[in-house]
Amino acid sequence: MGLFKKIFNKSEINQQSKNLQPENEYQEKWEFYFSNVDDKVSSIFVDLGLHKIAPIKNESNLIWISITMNNPDKNGLSSQEESGILGIIGKDLVNKITAKFKSTYAGRLTSDGRRDFYFYVDQTKLYDKAISEVMAVYPKYNFTIGSKEDKNWSYYFDFLYPKPEELQRISNRQIIDELKKGGDILKKERAVDHWIYFETEKDRDKFISKIKKDDFDIVEQKFDESEKKFPFILHIKRVDKVDLESVNEYVIYLWKIAVECNGEYDGWRTTIEAD
Repeated sequence: MGLFKKIFNKSEINQQSKNLQPENEYQEKWEFYFSNVDDKVSSIFVDLGLHKIAPIKNESNLIWISITMNNPDKNGLSSQEESGILGIIGKDLVNKITAKFKSTYAGRLTSDGRRDFYFYVDQTKLYDKAISEVMAVYPKYNFTIGSKEDKNWSYYFDFLYPKPEELQRISNRQIIDELKKGGDILKKERAVDHWIYFETEKDRDKFISKIKKDDFDIVEQKFDESEKKFPFILHIKRVDKVDLESVNEYVIYLWKIAVECNGEYDGWRTTIEAD
């Protein structure tokens, strides 16, 4: 017999978070995701929590430190052998800059054999000296530094912060991590529920028509007047595996169709299945 336990969908998780903290209160929320930068496989590590409060007043300058890795993997990302020292260097840079300047560490990019760290600071005087002091401890690493004015935090919002599809992939991974904690057998098929919200009944009908061939069962269609923008709700389900590759395949498929139909994919839910 499997262990039966409900895993919440994205909407329910978000609602729980809202009940725990004020709407605009900052809370660190570091996440990573893979992207493509200049046709290179890239990894971005970013504080999603800054999205609620950025741009931060009096931190209108972006500075960056670009470190050339000595032993990247074949894709230009950090290798297992070098990841430890890169982590230490990053921690030292963050500690130094945040202690010396009014600043916020926004995130980092790893791509094409380089690791770049990004900070928003109040002013750019002497920041190069502070960075050089840190890097002097690591003479084997070459680095460059730079700065520019970015009052609107455009680099954070337009580059570091994930696009909507990547946010959904991050959400998928978070839910799967919860399943793993419960000892779930991810390759074991079970019912997976999905919720999609629409502006109009016509949009919802269009979505249903587009997924008709995909063997999803319609659990419920309803109208919720409390949902001001997307009051037409669709609840569907299908038996599927819940490993990350499988989830990303069918969830992103539904997510894209929802966008085509002027809708919003809200999230998915399943049960923990463990021996």
